[in-house]
Amino acid sequence: MADSLARMAAGKGVAVVTADSHQMADITDTVNGQGVVAACQTPPPVREIVMPSLVLILDEVRDPGNVGTLIRTADAFGADAVVTTAGTVEPWNPKAVRASVGSVFHLPIITGIGFAEAAAWARAAGLSRLAADARGLPLFDDALTSQLSGPTAWIVGNEAAGLPRAHLDLVDAAVAVPMWGRAESLNVAAAAAICLYTTALAQRRP
Repeated sequence: MADSLARMAAGKGVAVVTADSHQMADITDTVNGQGVVAACQTPPPVREIVMPSLVLILDEVRDPGNVGTLIRTADAFGADAVVTTAGTVEPWNPKAVRASVGSVFHLPIITGIGFAEAAAWARAAGLSRLAADARGLPLFDDALTSQLSGPTAWIVGNEAAGLPRAHLDLVDAAVAVPMWGRAESLNVAAAAAICLYTTALAQRRP
């Protein structure tokens, strides 16, 4: 695999340098790497998305693996963008990039803005702002039908603390993912996947 990638990169004019196992260990932070490292420039910052219909906002999500998985999930369900507020792990963190499995390069990512600014941006873009929160309306509640099928920004909070009350006051509705088993809660990425899938499906129904 490494050889074929090297040939493809060289064919596109990318400089290819070979390294031995000791050198690779010095320049990577994984125990069992894939044998390939790329030096890339961070894409320029994104500040505006034209007519978004589905957006994921991450508020103070601290685990880089979760951030990468959330970006991958948003990409899988057709989101137009991901927004990360101040306090969220940098999406270009190496662990986040690996966990995204390439999705970090597929869709625009707005970074480093405050939560109030992100909420205001979503409102100005015509998005219903729905926060995943265990204290909210059940996801299948009839009161949410029109919001789920229209342009939507899903907001997920910190893994341990969730969204603070002050941030919940800035959204249009708090929404809970119903659970029927004995688990106390869902991982933030699992909850976001259910919410994004529900909206993506509702938006595509005739």
